[in-house]
Amino acid sequence: MPAPEGGRIVAVAPGSVGEEIGLEPGDRLVAVNGHALHDVIDYRYYAADEELTLEIVRAGERHRLEVERDYDEDLGLEFAEPVFDGMRRCVNGCPFCFVRQMPPGRRRSLYVRDDDYRYSFLQGSFVTLTNLSEEDWRRLEEQHLSPLYVSIHATDSDVRRAVLGNPRAPDIVAQLRRLGAAGIDVHGQVVVWPGMNDGAVLERTIDDVAALWPTVRTLAVVPVGLTRLHHCDVRLVTPAEAGDILDRVARRREALGRRVTGTWLYPSDELFLLAGRPAPPAAFYDDDAQRENGVGLVRELLDDWRRARRRAKLGSLAGRRFTLACGTLIHPLLHDMMADLVARTGADAQVVAAPNNLLGETVTVSGLLGGEDLIAALAGKDLGERVFVPRAMLEAEGRLTLDDLTITDLEQRLGAPVSPVSRLSEVLAVLAQVR
Repeated sequence: MPAPEGGRIVAVAPGSVGEEIGLEPGDRLVAVNGHALHDVIDYRYYAADEELTLEIVRAGERHRLEVERDYDEDLGLEFAEPVFDGMRRCVNGCPFCFVRQMPPGRRRSLYVRDDDYRYSFLQGSFVTLTNLSEEDWRRLEEQHLSPLYVSIHATDSDVRRAVLGNPRAPDIVAQLRRLGAAGIDVHGQVVVWPGMNDGAVLERTIDDVAALWPTVRTLAVVPVGLTRLHHCDVRLVTPAEAGDILDRVARRREALGRRVTGTWLYPSDELFLLAGRPAPPAAFYDDDAQRENGVGLVRELLDDWRRARRRAKLGSLAGRRFTLACGTLIHPLLHDMMADLVARTGADAQVVAAPNNLLGETVTVSGLLGGEDLIAALAGKDLGERVFVPRAMLEAEGRLTLDDLTITDLEQRLGAPVSPVSRLSEVLAVLAQVR
């Protein structure tokens, strides 16, 4: 592990302990109580004591600050990055790696092949555990970094190594057992590559992972995604295969019985949409840990509209015209929901499916649309008073699309106000505010 240079402070909360002792933006916090800091996890772990010795670097000079504070008093520091010694990069060669399939010329962050257990702990990103040193394992155990999100893919080591493109990938079952012995929970995923880790291999994986409960708290099954730039023998899951996966998952879940608690095994929404099957009821989604993995969002969308529909007054949007844009996969469902909204409120509204030209039409989810995709799909249409676009197509801060367009850019190009939304209740809320 490289020697850390500490974390660069970008903000100090007013009235905080950090402000009281004179810390300033631009300072670099390099150690707490003699412990070098590699990331914000180290910072939180070692700065939990009441008496602290902070080592900072300011203008190239090293300083020591003594601090006494109550346990519940935060230092009030915000850092430029969550890790101070650089993000761990992926050592695998997955044929379906989405980052490798990104078109050239976009912002640099889209091409980072990260596989950092610290981001898994901090932000819920999935990692493979193939690049851990013994020092990493000791730290995981000492600091109890739980939960972690792990791409399992297959418990058969030969299959998993083929899926990862890494002949030296360690035995994932042994790794999960070691995490369990340390009291670290795991949320796992299986990305299904047709003909490789589906069928009987998938069933074995489910059974092997279920035997590790409660270490593995949830397991999601997700279809592989490919862009127009993929150069591999992997292919997409067909609608018939999606149905087969759902059937196998249902059978394995039933067979598990009381070996696990709750639903535990979650097919992604995309599998239900591909297979043309209805989303399970809300009670099925009894753990939201896999939400950002596309599990349960369709049910949330449906239940949100059911609640919003009861509040929407008959004829309340008569004369109001607007457009909702989305990806091609969710379009049939949203089309039916919008028809219900129109019948209920009297609105004159349309749902437009935008084919993905940026990544290729094999990419059908709304969250991976580019701004130019929306512009192309909406060109020449009467958009009405406002265009609603998927919030998921913007990065976390809500500023940029995958192809670096802003909401202002979209508004200028489309000639209409643009509002990012995640559900139909938000559409109604915006229209109620803007008349």
